[in-house]
Amino acid sequence: MDSHYYQVMKAREGVTDTGTRWYFGYSGVLDRKAFEEWQTQHNYPFFKLPEGAVAQAKDVDLSFNFPSRWWGGRVAGLIDKKDAAVWGRLYEIAAVDWPVIQHKEGVVTGMAVERPITVVVDGKEIEATTFTTAPNRASLDGPLSERYIDTLIKGAEQAGLPAAYVASLRGKAI
Repeated sequence: MDSHYYQVMKAREGVTDTGTRWYFGYSGVLDRKAFEEWQTQHNYPFFKLPEGAVAQAKDVDLSFNFPSRWWGGRVAGLIDKKDAAVWGRLYEIAAVDWPVIQHKEGVVTGMAVERPITVVVDGKEIEATTFTTAPNRASLDGPLSERYIDTLIKGAEQAGLPAAYVASLRGKAI
């Protein structure tokens, strides 16, 4: 186990909120196999990612603005963009488990920051939290990670996201 595990477990111990939080996942978390591998590698057998519901975040777009050594190229965060949309899944996460999500999304390492976002699920708007590249870590230097884009596409397909959106992800791989 790495030091991040101990940070997460300490943060979980300090949670007094017994409620839940809405989490909008739009990237690697959508690939269940990849998520379960990460979960096993980081020793979180107690955490279960719920099924979630297909959701759309409006007026944002993907920006491949984080150079990742692990992925071997740039991976996606979100940027504001009028009339654009990013699809993903909306998950209800127990507050005590929020530190696990923060770890998965890169807050623990300073890679990402939380961002409030409004998503639409079944025609209803819901206020949620998502994660995006930390502004001080954003860069467009280097190539896109083909491995990351493959995971993004697999996850989008597994998550049941619209075919047109999945096709748009395939177009980014070119």
